[in-house]
Amino acid sequence: MFENQKKISVIMGVYNCADTLPEAIDSILTQTYANWTLIICDDGSSDDTYIVAKHYEELYPEHFIVIRNEHNLGLNCTLNKCLRLADGDYVARMDGDDISIPERFEKEVDVLSQHPEYAIVSSHMVTFDENGEWGCIKTLETPQVYDFPKHVPMFCHAPCMIRREAFLDVQGYTEDKRLLRVEDYNLWYKFYAKGYRGYNIQESLYKMRDDRNALHRRTPQARLNGIYATFLGFRMVHLPMWMYIYAIKNAVVELLKLILPDSIYDYFHKRRLGRK
Repeated sequence: MFENQKKISVIMGVYNCADTLPEAIDSILTQTYANWTLIICDDGSSDDTYIVAKHYEELYPEHFIVIRNEHNLGLNCTLNKCLRLADGDYVARMDGDDISIPERFEKEVDVLSQHPEYAIVSSHMVTFDENGEWGCIKTLETPQVYDFPKHVPMFCHAPCMIRREAFLDVQGYTEDKRLLRVEDYNLWYKFYAKGYRGYNIQESLYKMRDDRNALHRRTPQARLNGIYATFLGFRMVHLPMWMYIYAIKNAVVELLKLILPDSIYDYFHKRRLGRK
């Protein structure tokens, strides 16, 4: 069945998402591309997340590897544990409360197979909550280094697929507490600093849950980590000093978000992304 298909290793770090995990996993099981293994690492959940994941491993042992951390380590460390078990030609991301559309893997593999100049492929991303789909995160088709300061995100992390050798070349995610919640942002800079480039499919192949729980994960520390990751990234790719005005602008915006009430932030956030 897999004779002519490159293998995909899907890495998923999960934490307290027992209610949403079945829908996320089912969206992988229904992919039109069949040669994949899903590596799930439970990051010290206090609910039944690990039990749910192990149930799928028992049902589909050829497709699932499930491990867990005894204590919560953070997504960067957790994804690196998954990455060490990945043996596919490509490494794809998936989150435990999101949905991949059925053709996602097929279309992403097609880009990487036909375009050896790209190490990363991702797509637009629909946002949804308990009331349904309400917005879309869109990205540039072929981001260049000079686009990074002005176009965030450069790539949507959750729908991405990356050549495994490139992932290993940059040594995976940086395990630094100052990069928690922004490990993906740092990852793109690491790739581009090494000369790798990526492509964004100009359609939505992924649905990201962006509800009240997601809002509460945008903590003050995560905002400060984003500021740190921006200045660190600028140095990594040697952006000219005049472009640091964008880093300062982004820092001011993040600091303002710290003092906005949740209701006001949520209003502007949904207004900005509320165009599918």
